[in-house]
Amino acid sequence: MLPSVEAYCPYCGEPIELLVDDSAGDQRYIEDCQVCCRPIVVAVSVDEDGEPRVDVFAENEA
Repeated sequence: MLPSVEAYCPYCGEPIELLVDDSAGDQRYIEDCQVCCRPIVVAVSVDEDGEPRVDVFAENEA
């Protein structure tokens, strides 16, 4: 089962739930906001303890 992480949309500020595939290591992809449908750049990294870290950016900030 994929872990879920709560983040806030950089456009509308609403909380969104992201499912993170942390088995793939560091990655960067675009996912649409579940509320306002704008494209969010999602950057996933895995820390030393194996926990996923997620940062989200507006498309023009990445």
